[in-house]
Amino acid sequence: MKKDIHKLLRNNLKNRNPYTSARDEFTDAAEIWLDANENPFENGTNRYPDPRQHKLKEVVSRVKLVPKENVFVGNGSDEVLDLIFRAFCEPRLDNVIITKPTYGMYQVLAEVNDVDFREANLNEDYSLNVQNILDLTDKHTKLIFLCSPNNPTGNTLEAKAIEKLLKATTSLVVIDEAYIDFSEKESFLTKLNQYPRLTVVQTLSKAWGMAGLRLGLGFASREIVSILDGIKPPYNVNSNSQLQAIKRLTNPNETRKQLKLIVKEKEKMRQALEQLPRVKKIFPSDANFLLVQIDGASEIYKALLKNGIVVRNRSGILFCDECLRITIGTPAENKRLIDTLQKITR
Repeated sequence: MKKDIHKLLRNNLKNRNPYTSARDEFTDAAEIWLDANENPFENGTNRYPDPRQHKLKEVVSRVKLVPKENVFVGNGSDEVLDLIFRAFCEPRLDNVIITKPTYGMYQVLAEVNDVDFREANLNEDYSLNVQNILDLTDKHTKLIFLCSPNNPTGNTLEAKAIEKLLKATTSLVVIDEAYIDFSEKESFLTKLNQYPRLTVVQTLSKAWGMAGLRLGLGFASREIVSILDGIKPPYNVNSNSQLQAIKRLTNPNETRKQLKLIVKEKEKMRQALEQLPRVKKIFPSDANFLLVQIDGASEIYKALLKNGIVVRNRSGILFCDECLRITIGTPAENKRLIDTLQKITR
């Protein structure tokens, strides 16, 4: 398996010697630190953070039930995704598959890394079209991106379809599970050992309420994690982010209460939106938002802005005509949204 992953790696990375920071070389306790050219006067931030995030990974391992060796931590999930591009995709040679409509950063990262992206559209009901993906793959297809639950549609992609794809391709399959904590569906973390080319990306920005800390999680085989560790910036996750994340993850009760409330509020929001005459469809959602098809979406979007409420206008995206994506807020915020919509949609 290690050999198969090595084949997918960019040629210029196969025999390189990764950079090691001072704190990579010595990780034990010490009384005097004179190895990293830091300011020696303690102020809480004068020392470099743990470059391998050992304590944070231990906590993540316990929460997600994944061995620590299979965990990678990035400066937001976008860094995790970018490093995957940089590790496996030869610019102007390799290609990746993106299933649209989906999270826009996959295409942005492909363009930034000068990698060809091929669009394998979802079906009109937002389900996965495996054959469409396979028809677009060739020997230079390194990555296949799947977002599940999907953004902006909110639906979870069918597990059997994903597994069929994992079995039929030699590419890395990257499943972005940014919204999995809101879903009752099973995470693909449970299948990491079964599929060595599977990489699951999650975030602490959504359900865990740490968007301002910028913390993304990658889960993969030890070989893939080792590759990402070898090319990441030396101290990519700052000390405060690591400490705050450890604190929140080790005391998950507040987060669990918030998740239950968000799911409850989502159903209340759905019921209230269904009563609006201009709402044509509310799509099933396993995330913390609803995709709503509504007559005059752009007009309503602007009217909401005038009332101090920001939602996301997704009308220009494939299969999302006249659609607004509405995040579930606090009970008070949700009530204000519905009250405002009732006034402006009369």
